[in-house]
Amino acid sequence: MYTLNFDTAEFIRENWQKKPIVIKNAFNAFEDPISADELAGLAMEEDISSRIVQTQSQGWNVVQGPFEDFDEYGEDGWQLLVQAVNHWYPESQPLVEAFRFLPDWRFDDLMVSFATPKGGVGPHIDNYDVFIIQGEGERRWQVGDIGNHQQRGGDKNSPLVDDFEPIIDVVLTKGDVLYIPPGFPHCGETLTLALSYSIGFRAPSQQELLTELADSLIDNNAGKQRFISTEEKANKGIVSQQQQQGMMNLLAELANNPNQYQTMLGKLLSQNRFELDLNPFEQPISVEDMIEAIEDGASMQRIGGLKVLTLEADTQAHLYVNGEVVSVEGIDADIIKVIANEHSISQPMLSTWSHHPALLLILTEFINQGWFYFSE
Repeated sequence: MYTLNFDTAEFIRENWQKKPIVIKNAFNAFEDPISADELAGLAMEEDISSRIVQTQSQGWNVVQGPFEDFDEYGEDGWQLLVQAVNHWYPESQPLVEAFRFLPDWRFDDLMVSFATPKGGVGPHIDNYDVFIIQGEGERRWQVGDIGNHQQRGGDKNSPLVDDFEPIIDVVLTKGDVLYIPPGFPHCGETLTLALSYSIGFRAPSQQELLTELADSLIDNNAGKQRFISTEEKANKGIVSQQQQQGMMNLLAELANNPNQYQTMLGKLLSQNRFELDLNPFEQPISVEDMIEAIEDGASMQRIGGLKVLTLEADTQAHLYVNGEVVSVEGIDADIIKVIANEHSISQPMLSTWSHHPALLLILTEFINQGWFYFSE
């Protein structure tokens, strides 16, 4: 349903994390996967992250959801943004699938916005890659060059920046795509009632990696090696440069030991920033129940937004699912690849796996956790 009209290999080579690009007619005959009314309905839900940004004379005002109604905001000058729509609205998943030429571990979420004329969020800089897909309506986008941009009002915690000189100034219409790498300032202005889709890709920061590594070391009672120095200079209050580097080399040793970092990475990269629509059975099913469901024609479907990852050259046989570690010892690598790569597992495929007790235990646990569900 959603097929990109550009060479993804060329895009990765020329633009990915390098420079922004406008791709006109990136989708032929683009159809909005969700309506404005359906989006508004999601914004009324307690578990779903949403906000309204109002354009005001002195800047922008942000109102956090959930919302009960939208009449008070008028007919122009505001924008509704709903995060992780792919977690809650399965019909949006095919749009996400079009961008799986990039790895799942980078994928953040599908944010959908409904904007009235003159609605926007102001000039800002994101620390992640984003594809903006235009649905109904028209929006004007300006993108500036990467550089030393001042935060608006001197607020160091705000993503908003002062006005910038655009290197891209374009009106997006239905099916157009704008790609913006991290660090490039950009600003959108709504010209007509519009639906837009932002597909974000995020990588972990140094803070996140160090925090997760520290937690992992504490949980596993590891990382207790202390710095040893055989030569001491009688400099009293001075820590020598050699000693400084020696201490930091302890961290480098952890970073070069897969046994210390791989499980941590798998757990970190398979987590989501936003709530998942988990719906486990009230009473856990058994392996016998699983076999019966397969015999009755059931397939298995992954819930929206769930990440199922493997690590290349993993020192242990693991799947990483939603921040959890799942042992797949003894399971054929081709089977693990299917589970990690495919969002649905067909009934014929499940039937071929039904004589594998260890695999059935894993699949049953996936259902009981609410990570997968039975589908026809």
